[in-house]
Amino acid sequence: MQLLYQSHSPYARKVLVFAHEAGLADRIEVIHQETSPVERNPGVFALNPLGKVPVLVCDDGTVLFESAVICEYLDSQHEGRRLFPSAPAARFRAQLHQALALGLADAGIAVRWESKRRPEALRWPPLLEGQLQKVIAACDYLEDRMVDDQAVDVGDIAVATALSWIEFRQIHDFQYGRPRLSAWYQAFCARPSMRATPLSGDTIDRPQSVRERVPHAVAVD
Repeated sequence: MQLLYQSHSPYARKVLVFAHEAGLADRIEVIHQETSPVERNPGVFALNPLGKVPVLVCDDGTVLFESAVICEYLDSQHEGRRLFPSAPAARFRAQLHQALALGLADAGIAVRWESKRRPEALRWPPLLEGQLQKVIAACDYLEDRMVDDQAVDVGDIAVATALSWIEFRQIHDFQYGRPRLSAWYQAFCARPSMRATPLSGDTIDRPQSVRERVPHAVAVD
């Protein structure tokens, strides 16, 4: 299998951590791909019309994208304990935490756009604050609900990798004032799967002109 990956993507890291936890990491060739909302990567677009990583190319040539889909596929490819629980209560808890982690990462990325990446004259402080409040509320929710007395599942992996990106990009100091979440996070970060997949690097944004994007575009005065 081949995994199109980006070393500073929380979604891609989630998949790779999942692969390690499932014992599949040695079956996956990781191929780094730079992607950005303003920089088209033709190789990624050829496999995923959304132009984003992670993308998994399976051994039979099947192409999967979006982290939740890839993780569920990987869970069908090993003989160990399933990371998508089968018992309804545990499964829905794991899926809920996976959904929360997705929203947490999305909101964190929106915060970074409004505080760092968008040209300063185009930033909108109310949007930044609104997205930051989602990050804070999600972390408060997790403080009340995370427990460490159970087997690791996809929800735990999703939460840990989303929080690691929030920490990596200094979006919000989620450990301050949240002792239970902090203890859980630090313990999870000590796992071999997390230690083997550190976040690194920065997004490369090189906005292209219309003429560069569309070969036969006609200039309009």
